[in-house]
Parts: sequence; structure tokens; C-alpha cells
Amino acid sequence: QVQLVESGGDLVQTGGSLILSCTASGIIFSTNTMGWYRRPPGKRRELVAHITSGGKTYYADSVKGRFTISRDNAKDTVYLQMNSLKPEDTAVYYCAAGKVNDPDSWGQGTPVTVSS
Repeated sequence: QVQLVESGGDLVQTGGSLILSCTASGIIFSTNTMGWYRRPPGKRRELVAHITSGGKTYYADSVKGRFTISRDNAKDTVYLQMNSLKPEDTAVYYCAAGKVNDPDSWGQGTPVTVSS
């Protein structure tokens, strides 16, 4: 059974930083593209960043230069370092494994709230 468990969501002030973690089990982590998505209040879920099995990264324009996605295959964990946070970054953040446009597995989400 595939499990993706996110952690690290919190309440933070504008300009602050957070690091989200997502640990996987039940999959061959190293061969999977891993992605971070978010669902802002009242909006649709959107892709934030993804990292391929080979380490190539992609970022949404809204987070480019502020967020960094990374992975540690030895720990089956993907991270999202978020700096210079803005109120518009407030959302539930999800990690996912598999195809970017149609992931095979999702975590339960971790909430991030950025206060102004």
C-alpha cells in the first residue's frame, strides 16, 4: 500500500520560511517523479514544483526563486523549502508521486498559513 506522509505545515508571518517534508512508503521512491501541489482556499489545486527521478526540477512561476524542491532517495523523502512566504502562498500543500499531470498517489496534505 502506497503512503505519502507530509509534515511541516504551520502558521508563519509574511517573509518567513518553512520546509515541508513528504516521506513515501510502498513505492520505489527513487524511480518516481515527485511533486508538490497546493490548494489555496476556494481555489483549484495547482502544481507548485516537481522533481524527476534524475533530479530535474520544475517550478510554477509564482514560486520560482523562492521555493526549492529536493529529494533524498536514501530516506524516501521529498522536501519543499519555502522562503519569502507571502499570504497568497496560504494553502493546503500535497505531495504526489507519479506522472505530473496525473499522479498515482497523493498524501493527505499539510496546511500552510501565511499571515500578513
